[in-house]
Amino acid sequence: SLQKGPEQRSIMFVGELNEEKAADLISALLVLSQEKPEDQDRGEDIKLYVSTYGGSAHEMFGIYDVMNFCKSFCDIQTIGIGKVMSAGTLILAAGTKGKRCSLRFSKTMLHQSSGGAIGNIQDARITMDEWEKTNDILFKLLGEYTGKTAKQVMKDSTRDKWMDADEALKYGIIDEVINQN
Repeated sequence: SLQKGPEQRSIMFVGELNEEKAADLISALLVLSQEKPEDQDRGEDIKLYVSTYGGSAHEMFGIYDVMNFCKSFCDIQTIGIGKVMSAGTLILAAGTKGKRCSLRFSKTMLHQSSGGAIGNIQDARITMDEWEKTNDILFKLLGEYTGKTAKQVMKDSTRDKWMDADEALKYGIIDEVINQN
C-alpha cells in the first residue's frame, strides 16, 4: 500500500512476494521517485517498510532493478518489520547505504533459493541451470551489500539462517536498529 502526504512518502510491502504485489511496489516506487520539490535536484527519501515471507525470485530481481533505478532520483530507506525472509532480505539490503534499518524485534532470514522442475529431463536440466544462476546472482548481490564474498553468503545460507536485528546489523544487511532500548 502506498501512503502519500506532504511529510510522508512511504510504501508498506507486506506478505508474499508475488507478481501482483511486485507490480504494486514497482509502480509506487516509480511514482514517488519522480516527485521532487521544484527547487531541489533530488526528491525526499522514500521509506520502504518490508515484512515478508519472501516469494518469487523473478519478482525480487524486478523490484531490485527498479529500486536501483529510482535511487538516481531519491534515496530509499528500507525498514524491516516483523519478519524479512528469503527474497525480502535482498530488498531490505538494497536500500540506500546508511539508511537500511530494522525494528528491534524484527527477524531476518537468509537461505538458498527454492524451486523445482517438472517436465522432461532436458527441460528439468535447463530449469536447474537457471535456478543455480539465480542463486549465484542472489549471493553475489547480498555479498556486495554485506561486505562478504558470495561464497561466504552462500555457505552461511546452506540452511535457513535466522538473525535478530542486532545480528542483521552485524552481518551487514542493515545499518541501524531502531528502538534499541
